[in-house]
Amino acid sequence: MDLDRLITNLPEYVLTQIVENAFQWFVVVDQDARILYMNQDYCKFLHIEQRDTIGRPVNEVIENTRMHEVVKSGEEHIASPHYIKGTYMLANRIPIRVDGVVVGAFGSVVFRDLHDWHHLSSHVKQTLEKINMGEIAHEPNSYQMTDIKGSSASILSIKETIHMIAPSDLPVLIQGESGTGKTLFAHSIHQLSNRSDEPLITVNCAAIPPNLLEAELFGQGSTSDRKSRIQLADGGTLFIDDIGSLPLPVQVKLLRLLNDGVVESLNSHHAEPVNVRIIASSSQPLTELIEMNQFRTDLYYRIQAITLNVPPLRERMEDFSEIISFIFHKTISQTGKRSLEFSKETLDYLNSYRWPGNIRELQNVIQAAVYLTSGDTITPDALPPQVKQRKIKYSPSSRTLAESVEEVERTILLDTLAQFPNKKEAALILGLSKSTLYEKLKKYDI
Repeated sequence: MDLDRLITNLPEYVLTQIVENAFQWFVVVDQDARILYMNQDYCKFLHIEQRDTIGRPVNEVIENTRMHEVVKSGEEHIASPHYIKGTYMLANRIPIRVDGVVVGAFGSVVFRDLHDWHHLSSHVKQTLEKINMGEIAHEPNSYQMTDIKGSSASILSIKETIHMIAPSDLPVLIQGESGTGKTLFAHSIHQLSNRSDEPLITVNCAAIPPNLLEAELFGQGSTSDRKSRIQLADGGTLFIDDIGSLPLPVQVKLLRLLNDGVVESLNSHHAEPVNVRIIASSSQPLTELIEMNQFRTDLYYRIQAITLNVPPLRERMEDFSEIISFIFHKTISQTGKRSLEFSKETLDYLNSYRWPGNIRELQNVIQAAVYLTSGDTITPDALPPQVKQRKIKYSPSSRTLAESVEEVERTILLDTLAQFPNKKEAALILGLSKSTLYEKLKKYDI
């Protein structure tokens, strides 16, 4: 049976299933780069109804898309980095030809996170090495205090507190915005505790459906031989990541664990004693969740006696050079691009950005920039658009008015040159003579 007959004989519902599930996310556009079809999963990710995508220009629906370039040039993009919603993905974009003429293009996301690709690459290499040695083993990531970079007053204070409280069995609450590295602090507490030889078990409450969280934490009793996270952590530490996502009924059982040291699984009325230290984290202040009746006050007071408030990256920029240097040198070492360096202009952009995603976002951007750079210098072209869109905002400080004006002027010069590298053209845009522009560039060491 030839391919045409096979396709013709397939029922419509089978074709629909193939189309929807052959790729995680995909889109098809016509010769005008207007969307002909986008699968449901991609639409859900973009928060758009599938029916509302049909006929729309693809660049209105997908951030930073390059599908129109493929239609225009007829050149395919294989494993091309695509920055969307705060992270890099890897996408394939293939022109569709009929009788040699490009009539559209097909795009699919290969990896939804550049880290997934990098992790898979590393994992395959490590697994092959272990197979060659006749051994396959799995060791979870473990972080030490030395992995926490920075010497700002706030970070030094947290490190000092960790050294003081780590040997105890007291519960610890770690609060801070997403991406600030709360996991590193939790691991550091465990590694410095008297339980360091025992397991550190993590449960991410936001990653597990609420209806399954209780069974995951406390177990299912006689109906299952599988150990719960709490049982696995017996003798060691249980790290409850994003504790604010814990359903209220489960919070009651956690409170009993903290108060009485016993755990009662589902489908069982037998209370089993356990010896577990609790470390919890939250990206949202728990007091706000209490006001919204989403978190129990008694549980909060039980875990908040020792609270570590991890500051966002923008509030400890004195640590920025150390953090970026650590991430950068680790990345170029992993990739073998040891001769790579940042251009001064690139560093200026990185230093002036607010980093709403904190250290995790910084790590994403640096790793992607390293992979996207083919030469020896990372230029601003390797940075995502939002990092290069500086917002000029004045806030009162110890600087004089003249100093603040100079800072704004320098920012405008950098932004203009980024868009118009030709200095003659930049001078025209800024309404300056060429000589005046050069004087200002010399003044600000640009």
